[in-house]
Amino acid sequence: MEASPFKKTGSESESSGNSFVGGGREERGSCEYFGWVYHIGVNSIGHEYCHLRFLFIRRKYVELYKRDPHENPGIKPIRRGVVGPSLMVEELGRRKVNHGDVYVLRIYNRLDDSKKGEIACATAGEVRKWMEAFDHAKQQAEYELIRGGSPRDKLIMEEEINLDGHRPRVRRYAHGLKRLIKIGQGPEILLRQSSNLNTRTGSDGFFEGDFGDALERHRWKCVRTFNGVRIFEDVADSKSGKGVLVKSVGVVDAHADTVFDIILNFDWSQRYEWDTLISDLELVESYDGHYDILYGTNNPTYLSQSQCKRDFVFSRQWFRGQDGTYTILQVPCTHKKKPPRSGFRRSRINPSTWEIRCLNTAMGSNAPKCLVTQILEIQPVGWFKWQRNHPSKFEKTVPYALLCQVAGLKEYVLANPALNYENLPTVVRSKISDSSTTNSDYDDGEVQDEFYDAIAADSSSSEEDSDNDKELDHKELKVKLKNVSWALAGFSLKRKSAVDANKELDPNVAPIILETSQFHGSLQRGRDEKDTNCWTRPSGTGFMIRGKNYLKDNSKVMGGDPLLKLIAVDWFKVDKSFDGIALHPQNLVQSEAGKKVPFMLVINLQVPAKPNYSMVMYYAADRPVNKNSLLGKFVDGSDIYRDSRFKLIPSIVEGYWMVKRAVGTKACLLGKAVTCKYLRRDNFLEIDVDIGSSTVARSVIGIVLGYVTSLVVDLAILIEAKEEEELPEYILGTVRLNRVKLDSAIHLET
Repeated sequence: MEASPFKKTGSESESSGNSFVGGGREERGSCEYFGWVYHIGVNSIGHEYCHLRFLFIRRKYVELYKRDPHENPGIKPIRRGVVGPSLMVEELGRRKVNHGDVYVLRIYNRLDDSKKGEIACATAGEVRKWMEAFDHAKQQAEYELIRGGSPRDKLIMEEEINLDGHRPRVRRYAHGLKRLIKIGQGPEILLRQSSNLNTRTGSDGFFEGDFGDALERHRWKCVRTFNGVRIFEDVADSKSGKGVLVKSVGVVDAHADTVFDIILNFDWSQRYEWDTLISDLELVESYDGHYDILYGTNNPTYLSQSQCKRDFVFSRQWFRGQDGTYTILQVPCTHKKKPPRSGFRRSRINPSTWEIRCLNTAMGSNAPKCLVTQILEIQPVGWFKWQRNHPSKFEKTVPYALLCQVAGLKEYVLANPALNYENLPTVVRSKISDSSTTNSDYDDGEVQDEFYDAIAADSSSSEEDSDNDKELDHKELKVKLKNVSWALAGFSLKRKSAVDANKELDPNVAPIILETSQFHGSLQRGRDEKDTNCWTRPSGTGFMIRGKNYLKDNSKVMGGDPLLKLIAVDWFKVDKSFDGIALHPQNLVQSEAGKKVPFMLVINLQVPAKPNYSMVMYYAADRPVNKNSLLGKFVDGSDIYRDSRFKLIPSIVEGYWMVKRAVGTKACLLGKAVTCKYLRRDNFLEIDVDIGSSTVARSVIGIVLGYVTSLVVDLAILIEAKEEEELPEYILGTVRLNRVKLDSAIHLET
């Protein structure tokens, strides 16, 4: 199913959702989004339902219809409400509904568990676009609240709509839409494609940057090329005796959503056209929408000289980052439903990953492109033998067939242009002028709930509006700058972003001396890099952050020394997630030394497991915070503001390569990815990060915990800079966690 691209203004960010839609801060030119979805859930008598519904989002308003209001003028929505500050949208992955595979979105109120609901789409691309639509609506609501709406508006925004609740009575139908952006085609296409993961996705414009936000430790050397695909070897650890990492990289003329759906598809008729390894693929079992077990067979004609048929059992786990990049992990495994089969030789498929990332499009071109990278691990003995003596034999191996999959995808997409161009974006424009549409078109008395179900809107006939030439020129210039920004990355590595402490902290107060020996956490501080089960304070040079000219050329620079000093780390084991840990009477914040610290930032990473864990980091300032600084606005700002600015950059310095790929190195706005709660007191701010609130985050942390005793993890926290006067960014604090042991966690009574 085709989905049209979203229009954005302002600077792009790592989260791909930090700028207002259409008119940005102005109401003129704002966008509306509409399309067919499934509304799924359980009714009052316990029966599951799956209803086809028409979803419409206009600014912060949401409505749900039984029929398309464009084709049925005057029809009233069955549910209606507004998107509020406490709304959260979580991608639950793929699920089988009514014998068809769909991708599910969970919409809920983070402050009220009773307000929740689910909608489903046919493709992962549509899920991504609806998440962007909800994020834009939430930003609109947040902006109106910050800008200072009427008390009545603020009161309305405190109640969010419930997808599973009663249907509110709607007395009026909204008029005066501005720009409408259609997501998907219609109910017939949705029904047809809900059981088929073939996607028809168009371009989603361009995404930011070609680099992560932490420096990689790999050294990739190109060792071979074929069919426009490059084969690389990681020569950094080539003599370590461990598995050799090899990757194939190719540019595919399709959107990342399209390629992702092709790779996940089980349909043999499609897979035969590009997959040189697996003849048939069967789903054995699926878990939580992002993890499944697969069984595949291989025709011996094309691999090895043996005529024995081969079969594979492997797990597949996937995530989508905030920047739109898809990561798929494939690991060999066993399953009781698929024991060794007579007539087949059970083979071990190489551990591998897929990474699919949209590329910047050339100026004047709407053709989507994405960079597809497949990384796999090969036994060093075999790899070096093939490399030096028998390269022709390598072409008869499973690793070679895996590496050829990128070339197969590239050629398959080229041979099927309909994958991208069969369905063009649809933009519907209103006859009513922009100036005629205001909040007065909505009767406040009608909207008594915030979003969990509905939306606001009306339809109208298509009529072309003239775009603002100035804005268009600005956009074209932005594309130019984005396309050349990669060239500046090399220079960025030589520059550092130094923080001005007098700007962020009170310059009128004399700094105190922070003696770390006065603060004791349950996790010890490491004496050197060889220590284990400890923490240290790395510099910020391993992280790339926004430079002074980021809004003009998207350039990033190397981070400098952190503003705040890490003074202690606690590693707790708790029966359940513990918020407000700094208020615990035994916490170091409550100690005599802690009460004398001018300001302390407490980061409580709540790790879901059995039992639950809390990694608590304490960052101290030697002076009070400057109220007028970016840090001051964050510390004393609203939760809405904090959610939109609190950013974390991860980096696996040492550890299993697949864990590195799963965690990645891209910055993440934690308030948009997981539920964050904030506790502000006299001399501290505590941020409770509930990692278990997101299915994807829970899956990733599960992988990390499996290898945690062999991992060296660096984390950097910072406040995202969005305005020119806030640039360049600076590192707020860092921590290095060195091979932490789970059984060393101290039990904390809650």
